[in-house]
Parts: sequence; structure tokens; C-alpha cells
Amino acid sequence: MKGLVIKNTGSWYQVRTDDGQLIECKIKGNFRLKGIRSTNPVAVGDRVQIILNQEGTAFINEIEDRKNYIIRRSSNLSKQSHILAANLDQCMLVVTINYPETSTIFIDRFLASAEAYRVPVKLIFNKVDAYDSDELHYLDSLINLYTSIGYPCLKISAKKGEGIDLVKKELEGKITLFSGHSGVGKSTLINAILPEQEVKTAEISTYHNKGMHTTTFSEMFPVEGGGYIIDTPGIKGFGTFDMEEEEVGHYFPEIFKISADCKYNNCTHRHEPGCAVRDAVEKHFISESRYTSYLNMLEDKEEGKYRTAY
Repeated sequence: MKGLVIKNTGSWYQVRTDDGQLIECKIKGNFRLKGIRSTNPVAVGDRVQIILNQEGTAFINEIEDRKNYIIRRSSNLSKQSHILAANLDQCMLVVTINYPETSTIFIDRFLASAEAYRVPVKLIFNKVDAYDSDELHYLDSLINLYTSIGYPCLKISAKKGEGIDLVKKELEGKITLFSGHSGVGKSTLINAILPEQEVKTAEISTYHNKGMHTTTFSEMFPVEGGGYIIDTPGIKGFGTFDMEEEEVGHYFPEIFKISADCKYNNCTHRHEPGCAVRDAVEKHFISESRYTSYLNMLEDKEEGKYRTAY
């Protein structure tokens, strides 16, 4: 039997078969994906083949080739990765300027990883009802920056229901991964889109101005117009995985474009003479925050680790 993995609870996978059944499955003990050292060899969004046993249990014994996937380094097992979801049409990264703050380094790490795995991203700026005039000004400057690079941005208030229809329109007919820090209002947004699901939400910890984790596993929900939302646990950090130092600049579209004019074709854009990228940063053609994120990711490559604070 073939089907789609719609939920992953860590040890069990829920598969919706092509004839509409929901079947709880385990992975065969020796089943591991070739070439990917991952904490979860099977991900939500995977198309799989399952075998039913006479005892009524089911096993996943094959994964169909993936169109793409989003992966990050497992924070507790630095040599391994964690696949957030597979076979995506797009990601929506939910971002907040405050309550809690999403850093540009976190945004840029996510965008670079999505570029590496060829998944388009839209940025959803939430909680616009909560910001003062300075925060709104900063929000608009971020939207100008990311729109100019080529990332569509939406301003919403999930709590007040503002901008929800715009998000719904972008979901039609697509498989969309929702991601973001804990506390950015991802669950509130999904509840606004799918009120019947009642995804759990949690208060922000005012002591830390950080979100509390509410989703503990990934799950797929059907939406109107033939699409799906994949909800993932809130993530603290985004450790990029399996990127070579010389590749990092390829995943910043504006850096990649300008790097064609560098004097050396293996330029790291840090100290080499005749570097067109550093020149563009000085002339404000490339934003300083994006360049900082790029350097930050290069540091990871050198140290072979990442810091979860981002």
C-alpha cells in the first residue's frame, strides 16, 4: 500500500493511504535512508510504501524519491540532522519584531537553508497589532529589504484576524511548511486558518520574552483549495547542515549575483583584495545585516557547530 506521512510522533508515523485510510506505522528496525544521517529518516510529507502485518501492525518499508526537503542540524547531535518536512511547494516563516524578537540572523539562516534545498519562502510578519511606531518602522524596513531580494512578505495579526485571507489565498493547492520561533503565533495563525483543528497555543513567558513550545511533533492538515499546512515544533536555532564554506554565499541571492564581479573566483568575501561583495556592502547595495548573517554562517563552518541562541 502507498500513502502520505501526515504525522510524526517520534516513534510512530500516521500515514493516509491512497484509498483514504489512516494507519499508524513504525519503521522497520534496519530501515535507514541512504546518505542522510538523520534523527528522523521518515518525515511528514514523505510518500511511502507500507506493509500490513497479520497482527494488524504496519511498517514503512520504502520512501519514494523526494522532490525536496528542509533540514537543520540537530542541536543535541551536531553530526546529525533533523528533517522538518519533505516534498514542499513553499515555506512560510512566521516572524515577530518583538514578543519574542526574531533576529535577522535566524531569518537569514532559514532562508539560506531553504535556498539550498530549493524551497521558496514567504515571510509572514505577525503581531502587527502589538508594535509601537518605532517597531512598525523597523518592520517596514525589513519588508523592503526582503522584498527587494525576492522574498514575498505579508503583514498580519493572527490574534485580530488581520491579513488571514491573504495567507489563505497563498496556501491554495500547495503543500506549505509553517515554521518559526516558539511564541511567534504560528499556532494562533493556523487556528485562524483552520478553526476546526484547535491547534494548541501557549502564552509567552514574560520573564524571557520567549515562547513556550506547544507543538511537539510535525503534523499535516488539509486546507481549502486542495493544499496542506505542515505545522512544526517551534525552533530556537537554525543550524545549517551539510553546507561547504564556499557554497554559503550561493544561498544569499544578492551576494551570489554580485560575487561574479570579485577578482578571485573562490573569494570568501572577507579579506580578499578586489572583493565586489564587500564593496557592495560599503555602498549599501547589500545590507549589512545580511552580510553579518553570511559571516556568521561561515564561522559555523569553521567551528563545526552552531549556537542555539540564534
